[in-house]
Amino acid sequence: MNLSVFCILLAGILWGTMGIFVRYLSAYGFSSLQIACLRIIAAGILFFLYLIAADKDKLKIQRKDLPLFLGMGWGSILFFTICYFTTIQTTSLAIAAILLYTSPVFVVLLSALFLKEKITGKKILALCIAFLGCVFVAGVGSTSDLTGIGFLIGLCSGLGYGLYSIFGSVLLKKYHPYTVSAYAFIFAGIGALFLVNIKDAAQKITSSGNAPFVLGFVLLTAAVTAVAPFLLYTVGLLKTEAGKAAIMAMIEPLVAAVTGIAVFHEKLTGQSMIGIVCIFGAILLLNMGNGRKKGNDDEKRNHF
Repeated sequence: MNLSVFCILLAGILWGTMGIFVRYLSAYGFSSLQIACLRIIAAGILFFLYLIAADKDKLKIQRKDLPLFLGMGWGSILFFTICYFTTIQTTSLAIAAILLYTSPVFVVLLSALFLKEKITGKKILALCIAFLGCVFVAGVGSTSDLTGIGFLIGLCSGLGYGLYSIFGSVLLKKYHPYTVSAYAFIFAGIGALFLVNIKDAAQKITSSGNAPFVLGFVLLTAAVTAVAPFLLYTVGLLKTEAGKAAIMAMIEPLVAAVTGIAVFHEKLTGQSMIGIVCIFGAILLLNMGNGRKKGNDDEKRNHF
């Protein structure tokens, strides 16, 4: 397994731990949208502070590239967050998750159109197997509560999620992964300020009886489920096609299911087991024969 693949899979694993943090923060009265927005805002702050302390030069970007960074922050991270949580409100959590994971379909199509990546039979097969695995893991048995508007907004969440790979692949030709990830969350965080009632969120922190712990847990949530995984995923995009990266990141629902079993003692069903096998199979399929291309990949963007 090469470093890029490892980074992408580790990013998916960290994203998959989101349920732990969401459940603990929900216990303090935060709504799902508040948790999502606080996570984005805190991640933007952490990225900014890190670059200020470690390497201010990585905060320098060219004005002509500002639309791409804005697109990544608002058109991807913030947009898919709004759409995802809106979908949750109109349909079931399982169906919302499945619609979110249509993102690799958009990535494969858009990367072929804009990044000139090939749509191979192996990629299509892996995509279908991985998506089927997500369906099984989510335990979707019926779509009776899925409305037309819910379906459309859910697809938009998948599109927005997928656009991170497209914008990232373009910007990484010119900027360091730290710069790309940092500005994506800085701009997304600014946008999130207009979506969440900061005063209400602050009251929930101060009235918790243990404000330092709750605030620290919000920052930990941002670090573990946003800063680290998005940075790892962005690093992985340096030497991995956007389409392949998006499919491999579908390990996230698998990890979420395993986390639910290990941490919250949820039951492991036969359907979940089939889904887990499918997702692992898709990842193995994608990485079969990659050794022959390693030499070419290592020549890409070595200045990073």
